[in-house]
Amino acid sequence: MDSDGTQDARGTHANPVPRARSAVPPRPTEAPSVPPPDGSAFLTWLRTPRPEAVPGVWRFGYRPRPAEEPDQVPSRQLLSGALIAFLVGWLVWSLLQNGYLGGWWALPFKLLVPDSWRYTSDETWNFVVYKGYELLVALVIMAAVGKLGRWGEVWRRFVTPRLHRRPPQHQPAPAPAEDPAEYPQLRAAGAVEAAERLAGEVRAGVMRDVDHARILRAWQGVRSGRFSLATFTSTVLKDGAAACLHPSGARDLPGRLARHDLVTGQVRLGTTADDARNPYAYRGTGLGLAPELLGTSLLAVGPAGSGKTGTVVRPLAESLCLHALAGRAAVVVVGAAGAGLGPADAYDVVVQIGNPESVYDLDLYGGTTDPDEAAAVLAEALVGDLAEPHQGGDTRRSTTVLAQLLGPFRSVHGRFPSVPELRQLLDGAPAPLAALRKGLEDSGQDALLRELDARERQMGNPGDVGGILADRVALLDRPAFAGFFDTSGQSRPFSLKALDHPVRVRIDLPQRGHADASRMLARLVLAQFTASVAVREDRSLFACLVLDDATGVVTPEAVRGIQRLRSGNAGVVLTLRTLDDVPRPLRGPLLGATGCRMALSGLTPWDGQDFAEVWGKEWIEARDVTDRQIIAETPAGKVLHAVRQVITGKAPTARAVTVRQVERERWSASELAHGVPPGHAVLSLTSVKGEHAPPLLVDLRG
Repeated sequence: MDSDGTQDARGTHANPVPRARSAVPPRPTEAPSVPPPDGSAFLTWLRTPRPEAVPGVWRFGYRPRPAEEPDQVPSRQLLSGALIAFLVGWLVWSLLQNGYLGGWWALPFKLLVPDSWRYTSDETWNFVVYKGYELLVALVIMAAVGKLGRWGEVWRRFVTPRLHRRPPQHQPAPAPAEDPAEYPQLRAAGAVEAAERLAGEVRAGVMRDVDHARILRAWQGVRSGRFSLATFTSTVLKDGAAACLHPSGARDLPGRLARHDLVTGQVRLGTTADDARNPYAYRGTGLGLAPELLGTSLLAVGPAGSGKTGTVVRPLAESLCLHALAGRAAVVVVGAAGAGLGPADAYDVVVQIGNPESVYDLDLYGGTTDPDEAAAVLAEALVGDLAEPHQGGDTRRSTTVLAQLLGPFRSVHGRFPSVPELRQLLDGAPAPLAALRKGLEDSGQDALLRELDARERQMGNPGDVGGILADRVALLDRPAFAGFFDTSGQSRPFSLKALDHPVRVRIDLPQRGHADASRMLARLVLAQFTASVAVREDRSLFACLVLDDATGVVTPEAVRGIQRLRSGNAGVVLTLRTLDDVPRPLRGPLLGATGCRMALSGLTPWDGQDFAEVWGKEWIEARDVTDRQIIAETPAGKVLHAVRQVITGKAPTARAVTVRQVERERWSASELAHGVPPGHAVLSLTSVKGEHAPPLLVDLRG
């Protein structure tokens, strides 16, 4: 059955593209911290409760907490009060037993108990009656002092949690109608045979989390009417847990460094700190991100060494690759060569720009055949970072210049120009322009001739952007890139038009000696991504671009493109060392366009100010405490105060507390710059449904 997980992940070619195999020896793969659930562990994993929770909470085995923190007595005060209450009760009982308080406490016994019970010849009975009454009095005293000493709270806070730490007992299997291992949704729809086969695979220990997620994804295609029930059933009966495989044939990644839960789609990034600045419902819970949150895009800012790549980008890329294997997502990961974004075996396509051993090339024009569309995307990549590349402050004139050349060239040659050919045309080389004119005249393309005439008239005029475009194209016309960006059909160019399929792509950008070209290529990939996801046929597939180090990539058009991604079931993950890498007029719009914002430790106060402004303020309850010295008026009071001062070292005072509502920043610039511990980050979240999570202090190492 050709489900979402079995379609060909291809670029612009008609034949399936083989998996990338780099000739460079791969970097050693780290040992996975948490192995994927399989065998007998899979059944336990599948049946683990995952209750609904607020955005960002790791739902696997989550136990909901109250929204507000209960008003608890401090532990030291609670324990001392319980001990004092016990001693008071013991003292009262001792005084009653020794007659120091008189015999009044026995009056109810004398009034209510008949004489026939109290005066009998049976000494045993008399002992039982008297001791029973004494026991009743002792229980009354114990209940009173227990109430005053909060013994019940002591039990709940200190004893009950330790009782719950006992080894878990074997839990009975849930009812078949509620057991996910029995696939009740398939049974309810009439696919009983398929459900029985899958349940047998679970019991046999051959089902894995990716298999379960992939088969349920294919079942969604059946429910939506894209595939027939008969085809799905026959495929499952034939292949079992290996049904509806990803085009690569892989059922898992070579290794995992993070914890993943494919039932909820979450990846665990850390633990929300037990800090007073975090809402009580989040404290101590795991932090989990899913496509529902990444669909609003994520921006992570932190200096070098703060953990952006290792604790944020790598786990997210790993999670999205697992989603792609399950037929749920398409992912493109862009970063510097050797940045540690995962082994080559974890991806279907690896484009190593500048490496002559690279199997795949990058399509400079994004797989489009429309000259105007290709010109717009290419202009954004070439000059989108220039604040004022020409009059007008945008890339419209650059787009026009490129379209005036790309259209005629494609009409004559049936393809777009290569990098050297485009550079010659932008430089105004006479021979290529003359050959292009002759080809248009021979084919009678009058409209395209007018385009070419307009380009030739503008060459050399003040304000012409052709020279700027030629200088930027020259950055790609280098010997290191001689075998790349080919348009003659001699290479295997990857196109972002393949985002209709669950493809896993890694693009390695050259850094050493080609920093400007790398930033330009990153802008090209981002522009092609935002343009491609907007015209996808199947938007049920989540598409995500992970861009490690977005320095020089954020442009006005890029911000507008990011704002449009949410409606196309797509998102981007961007990392920056500092917001200074973004033009000042674009910092506010960028923070506003991304629904998830992360400030890592080591942030500068200037960056912290931008985050503090976007996170806003909140109303809190402030308490002002004042101490007033007590002046004794009597001689006895003065002596008592003197003794107290000798013992405590402080003069006797009376404390006054004033409570008022004040508005303050959720996180100030100073707190973000100096109050975030190493390995931590402050993260706010927004889901595609509009649910919000306030800024949370998160331990990315937990």
